[in-house]
Amino acid sequence: MLRLPHHEVPSASLTPTPGGPPVRGDPAKDPFRPDRHTRQVPSTATSREDARRVLRLFRPHVRTLSAVGALIALSALAGVAAPFLLREIVDVALPTGDLRLLGWLVAGLLGIAAATTALDVVQGLLTTRVGQAVMHRLRVALYSHLQRMSLGFFARTRTGEVQSRIANDVGAMQTVVTSTGADLVSNLATVVVTSVAMLALDWRLALVSFAVLPSSVWLNRRVGRVRRRITAERQRQMAEMSATVEETLSVSGIHLTRTTGRTPEVVERFTRQSDEVAGLEVRSEMAGRWQWSLITLTMAAVPALTYLLGGWLRGTGSALTIGTLVALVTLQAQLFRPLGALLRIVVRLHASMALFTRVFEYLDTPPEVVERPGARTLPRPRGRVEFRGVSFGYPGAEAPTVTDVDVDVPAGTSLAVVGATGSGKTTLGYLLARLYDADDGQVLLDGVDVRDLTARSLSDTVGVVTQETFLLHASVAENLRFAKPDATDAELERAARAAQVHDLVAALPQGYDTVVGERGYRFSGGEKQRIALARTILRDPPVLLLDEATSALDTRTERALSAALAELSAGRTTITIAHRLSTVRSADQVVVLDRGRVVERGTHDELLARGGRYAELVAADGAREVAGDAEDDGVPAQAVRP
Repeated sequence: MLRLPHHEVPSASLTPTPGGPPVRGDPAKDPFRPDRHTRQVPSTATSREDARRVLRLFRPHVRTLSAVGALIALSALAGVAAPFLLREIVDVALPTGDLRLLGWLVAGLLGIAAATTALDVVQGLLTTRVGQAVMHRLRVALYSHLQRMSLGFFARTRTGEVQSRIANDVGAMQTVVTSTGADLVSNLATVVVTSVAMLALDWRLALVSFAVLPSSVWLNRRVGRVRRRITAERQRQMAEMSATVEETLSVSGIHLTRTTGRTPEVVERFTRQSDEVAGLEVRSEMAGRWQWSLITLTMAAVPALTYLLGGWLRGTGSALTIGTLVALVTLQAQLFRPLGALLRIVVRLHASMALFTRVFEYLDTPPEVVERPGARTLPRPRGRVEFRGVSFGYPGAEAPTVTDVDVDVPAGTSLAVVGATGSGKTTLGYLLARLYDADDGQVLLDGVDVRDLTARSLSDTVGVVTQETFLLHASVAENLRFAKPDATDAELERAARAAQVHDLVAALPQGYDTVVGERGYRFSGGEKQRIALARTILRDPPVLLLDEATSALDTRTERALSAALAELSAGRTTITIAHRLSTVRSADQVVVLDRGRVVERGTHDELLARGGRYAELVAADGAREVAGDAEDDGVPAQAVRP
């Protein structure tokens, strides 16, 4: 992954940077302490819009959901029929001793149980399929959207935070998406049908049962709001913990903590984050528990009150039968069970909306670099590169990084961009590869603005190798074929030889099948750069952008690789961004940047003869180059005087 140099990245953050509480000492000085931002609870309008968006996720599955609804209705009707059969057993079959009727009624009860079970199985299959389809669509939409985000987004956002949104947030939606909706409809249908049946049996006793509803709904709304706030905070803390794991348990993270002696502090940081998550889990579980206890107690008392009222009615000469009373109490159980489940589902939905809101935050973040409608391709790119009046500043930066840059690189020629740290050299490379878009001016390939090209055409035309190489945790061959999946073994070897890395790879026990390790940690910095260069060479791009691509090489390897690159550059446009000026002497033209502006241009000899800024850079670089040569010859660098 490419990352901006620290001097070119603004400090503004797109999202609050997760982190842990200070370990000790002054909090403002603790490197692990993030800037805390208090996020506002979503407004009612926002919550309603999020709910509508969630419902739209299910729109492609309307037919399947309609079938699920029909199955739920049948299951609810079948469940309500059982108490009526029970009434007939108590009032007719048992008192009269009609065994034939009793047999049919019992068979009906058994048939209803079998039918509802079968309906539940089919309903579960359909809802699971729909839920997984929605989850798949949401995951892919989020991942695809993040792939389109600009380099600046990832420079401002911790990798662990991004991973948490995809893994923790989307993963936590699993139950909600796959089963909660069906459970909600099923329990709601059961409550409605059961209520109608109770009113049909005896409206007076039914009203006693309904008395618990208003207070239950009111308490449920309060608990739901509390759960949503707690869930949002819990997911933020989990993202924080995921970021800590991603940073500190990587190869580089372990190396850093061990060599700086910060292992105890890192463990303490993770312990505190885990403790916060555990505390939030307890708060989420216990939120509204006493309200639920009151509701449960009330629901348990209602059947007893129903028997009392039923006995009083029978004592006053009412036509209420014992079978009706038993059937009504049975329906109460069928009412309160789904009612309690329904209230809990509503609370769960309130909490889950915090998850959807977090995912929607990323989906609603517009990409800073987008492919224009009707974007063009370059069928036979020649490789001419032009910067016309290009200016660019990173979001939040006080001043532009590059200003009014004009550079013309004819096809097949080489350009070297040099300058002090922070002068904007790497930024020009980012603009050419369209990792950012220029604020003013144009970056052109063969006369076409890069903003008018398709992303595929641009990536096929411009090959980029940076000083911060990224290798996949895969074999050397798989890393090379990432650039060209259909490359043959012979093509891999040619690219590796051109990058001066074939002999090294061939000498490994498993050769090109050797796994490079996380971020290529099994190889040195120079070896990783050569593998990355071979990966780019394999694509054979017309334009080759080398951003400090030989910075990790020793002088001898750099010279050998430079000779190979000179051969590869024949007929190819090569743009080299370098601090080590020994790599740019043979360039057709050299551009010197100072604070984002072009201050000099010409060949190496011309600029050296002027005695200006370039000559100063060469003089400063000379001592380092002489020291490097001496070290290659076995002479300690300290013994060499510039």
